[in-house]
Amino acid sequence: MTSSPAQPASGPADDPVVEAGDRQRRPTLRSDLRASVPDGLIALLVTGAVFALLYARIRAETSSTVSVMPFMTDTGEFWMYFLSQAFGWSALLWAWITVVLGLLLSGPRPSWLHLSGRRLERLHRTTSLNTIALIAAHALLFAAQLVRSDTARWHSAVATAFVETFVPGGYDSGTGKLAIPLGQAALYLAIPLGLLFYIRHRIGPRTWRVLHRFVIAVYVLSVWHTLLYGTNVWYDGWFRTAIWLLQLPIAALLLLRLLQPARRSEKLRGRRAHTGSPTGWALRLSGRLAVVGVIAALIGVIISGSDGGRTVPPEDTSSTHNEHG
Repeated sequence: MTSSPAQPASGPADDPVVEAGDRQRRPTLRSDLRASVPDGLIALLVTGAVFALLYARIRAETSSTVSVMPFMTDTGEFWMYFLSQAFGWSALLWAWITVVLGLLLSGPRPSWLHLSGRRLERLHRTTSLNTIALIAAHALLFAAQLVRSDTARWHSAVATAFVETFVPGGYDSGTGKLAIPLGQAALYLAIPLGLLFYIRHRIGPRTWRVLHRFVIAVYVLSVWHTLLYGTNVWYDGWFRTAIWLLQLPIAALLLLRLLQPARRSEKLRGRRAHTGSPTGWALRLSGRLAVVGVIAALIGVIISGSDGGRTVPPEDTSSTHNEHG
């Protein structure tokens, strides 16, 4: 794969502007929200298609969700849960796209990618905004299903659903004890990290760049949450393996971005040529070696098929709000 030269340090990724007549202005949250509408409509169409597929598989009792939670065959009662799942899958897909766009923007760009840096950067921002919206919809529909399934008074049901969905440690049943806080962390990090771009001129480009690097943590938490708690990937199988496989392009792009960064100051030179502290040089080298290790681990998981999936239904799939008489 051939790549175009990396962007210079003063490129559009640092302080993008859009032309407006004879003057230039910075992108604003309002302008990006308007620009995100087409992308958001596509995300909703994808979500609808995923929901239809999940619903059909539940009705046919071919979904692993039914194996994990047999009471879910009542599609009339639990349709909000299936819709929450659909939003979760589209959120993960949009997060994947957002991370890939960000890595293409900040590193060497393939020659076949016929998008200007400014257009690529704007697409990165709009998919980021839609990812936040999709994650929020995923969580809200999960909470709505808890309220719907709760037989207590509405105010008590709402309070319980809020705690279990949005308060870390509030969900105390089964695998959700770990998986739900991971999803909460992804949501609570995605919102500020995604919106900090619009106040970068106040906090400073350097501070923004440092904080923006933690966006990858949002994606990692989202994937971890999915692999732990997604009933569609609960057991071993090709779909769960495919989720692992999709992480290879991101790991490869991240390694390429570290080896050929857009900013010359981020390049890893020889130890003698390095002008910073020895600790900084060691940290940069360690980061690159860590990504190489991740790539090797991903390849090992994919080849071996040992991807953490269950081979038999877990003993504890009980939940205080999932009992269906």
